[in-house]
Amino acid sequence: MTERPIDLSRLKRHSLAERANLVAAADFARVVGLESTVGEFLDSLPDIHAGKRLKDLARAIAAARRAGSEVILGLGPHVLKCGLSPLVIDLMETRVVTAVAMNGAGAIHDFEIAAIGATSEDVGRALRDGSFGMARETAEFFAAACRDAAAGGTGLGAAMGLRIRDARPPHEGKSVLAAGSRLGLEVTVHVAIGTDTVHMHPEIDGAALGAASLEDFRAFCRVVARSRGGVYANVGSAVLLPEVFLKALTVAKNLGADLSGLTTANLDQIQHYRPRVNVLERPGDAGIALTGHHEILLPLLRVAILREMAAFR
Repeated sequence: MTERPIDLSRLKRHSLAERANLVAAADFARVVGLESTVGEFLDSLPDIHAGKRLKDLARAIAAARRAGSEVILGLGPHVLKCGLSPLVIDLMETRVVTAVAMNGAGAIHDFEIAAIGATSEDVGRALRDGSFGMARETAEFFAAACRDAAAGGTGLGAAMGLRIRDARPPHEGKSVLAAGSRLGLEVTVHVAIGTDTVHMHPEIDGAALGAASLEDFRAFCRVVARSRGGVYANVGSAVLLPEVFLKALTVAKNLGADLSGLTTANLDQIQHYRPRVNVLERPGDAGIALTGHHEILLPLLRVAILREMAAFR
């Protein structure tokens, strides 16, 4: 027996004008000319998907600073390697960014940029003869900073920033660590033993390194605890800083901190598991994911923030 085709004449239909739509022509991109201002360019971006989320994040950061709350950047090393430290330092100097966290690799690149104006060796080539990560000055700097931290009762980031400033290297102005020290802003360094090149060197004292980084973790917890209505943006760290942030968030909430209104964001070339879950989904009231190259996203975000800040002056 052959079945008859389904009868579509009884379908319930509606008018196109009555349907709820996710995309509207009013949100489309606008064509602007070369004579346009930065503000006009930002307004020309489509108010759809990443274009909207970029503006949302800029508004959240501007609102956090107007309310006197924290704006914390968690920086992966790639952010520094692709030449963005001048923009990060500018955001620190203008008091848009109130604290920075980085991992050990980020601190290595920051120091090397300050010391010689260059960083990021050819790992594959250096591995062939065992010379990878064997720069003497970098290890000596880390070891000395750990001793300074122990003597001064500070964390690793503060000790590194002060040591860079005292040495007055030729490219100090491009050091995020030195900027934090100069501006009195918290810049913390979070290490995982065995992950950084300096850990291979004989100067490094594991106890001193661990104690200095643990002090920074506790300082980071303090910053996170006062982030009600603030923003935490993870920029380019796939594993370590999302884990550090989650633990700091737990400490803050366990001690009774009110973190309502916290906006979290993740900016990276791909959306990894830990940033997506630990930074975007679990902690805050709103999670914003922006996917793309840091060397494009961060400059765009900076001007969008400054424009939002200027609108309320």
